Amino acid sequence: MSINSILGVFAKSPIKPLQEHIHIVQQCAQHLIPFFEACAEQDWEKAAEVRAELSQLERAADKLKREVRTNLPKGLFMPVDRTDILELITQQDSIANTAKDISGRIIGRKLAIPPQVQTEFMEYLACCIETSGFAVKAIDELDELVETGFQGKELKIIDNLLNELDAVEDSSDKMQIKLRHSLHGIEQGLNPVDVVFLYNVIDWVGDLADLAERVGDRLELMLARS
Repeated sequence: MSINSILGVFAKSPIKPLQEHIHIVQQCAQHLIPFFEACAEQDWEKAAEVRAELSQLERAADKLKREVRTNLPKGLFMPVDRTDILELITQQDSIANTAKDISGRIIGRKLAIPPQVQTEFMEYLACCIETSGFAVKAIDELDELVETGFQGKELKIIDNLLNELDAVEDSSDKMQIKLRHSLHGIEQGLNPVDVVFLYNVIDWVGDLADLAERVGDRLELMLARS
């Protein structure tokens, strides 16, 4: 995207680049589902293909983040603070980075989730990705909110979405505790080094939900200032 096109986007709406970016970010996170499914089948060729797609998306998100940082006008009047936009897109980008890191660490060891906890793990993964999905929905409502002057029903819609985000993130925390307990019950039959990595994987996946919550927190702060 050229400088002129970036300026054109921001002249129309300061929110559009944020929305475009978080949709790419969410695609990164969603790629972890077919990635872990391929790992469960020990289809490492398929896993590598999915990771390559994820990495391409992460690079696209990173490129857009850099373009926004570089080209976001300093002198242009906008209904939201420039610093808030930059902080929000940085938080969003962390989700894509984490998804890429998870896939890289898994495929580096060709580590499959043990069959005994595979179903529970995939439910946990889906919950964490659902958390960031609520962040996407909230960001998608922002342009409507700007048009209404940060008031009215759109503000209530975003507030409800952020409440749902917090609730799902809390559910992911509970699922994480349960999953760690399940892994503890079978760890003696596993490679000790793999066990360490599996506990780390559980934590890394949980980071997706934590980062989504930070996006929500940053969004709340931005709205409070507007």
